[in-house]
Amino acid sequence: MGEVIAVMNQKGGCGKTTTVVNTATSLALMGKSVLVVDMDPQANATTSFGIDKTKLENTIYDAITGKISVKKAAIPTFIKNLFIIPSNMSLSGAGVELSEKENYHIILKNTLRGIVDLFDYIFIDLPPSLGVITVNALVASDSVLIPIQAEYYALEGVADLISTIKLVEKRLRSPTPIKGILLTLYDKRTRLSRDVHKELKKYFESRNLLFKTIIPRNIRLAEAPSHGKPCLIYDPESTGTKAYLNLANEIIERDNQVL
Repeated sequence: MGEVIAVMNQKGGCGKTTTVVNTATSLALMGKSVLVVDMDPQANATTSFGIDKTKLENTIYDAITGKISVKKAAIPTFIKNLFIIPSNMSLSGAGVELSEKENYHIILKNTLRGIVDLFDYIFIDLPPSLGVITVNALVASDSVLIPIQAEYYALEGVADLISTIKLVEKRLRSPTPIKGILLTLYDKRTRLSRDVHKELKKYFESRNLLFKTIIPRNIRLAEAPSHGKPCLIYDPESTGTKAYLNLANEIIERDNQVL
């Protein structure tokens, strides 16, 4: 059975989609079978693979509302071993629609049951909010990966997010452990970045919650989505590419330690 990983943070601009797209690509290039589930109406993960969100026949919205099977919603990307269930603006009202259903919080989990055995890893890209869609993703996931931007309020933000995850666990009795906290947009030239890293290590390293990999602030990572390509394809030699390859290796190593 594949591992379902929700990539989430209630704050935008911290590298959630960049992390989903490039970690998924890294694992696929390493021979793992990977599925990306785009749960953000903005569909940035979808367009990052060169897919036109205005010309989609089926999306994650159609799957979670029961209009089509989840297998029909999953389409191949141009990268071997990597599939995506795309999104578009049809998902924007799904939170309200799902909340009116009985046991609304397990709809995504039930949807993914039809496909989870076909992949080694399933990454869920989420909007920067904590609504019905995000609750569904938490319940459906085996773990949570939290990207944190190297900025002043980083620690406060991650503490709030972990508290929210624990609250969902308690109320819905659905434990979702932290896969790891990932420091992103790191600039080693600035004292702020170094201080944030130091504080994250202080609070999370001893609990094995902080990834050793650090994602640098890198122009190639920023440029790649506009070309409809993951950075690993757009510029295989960039520091951003190398960082996400390191992250993929670290994820595999952590999973092997659990086995």
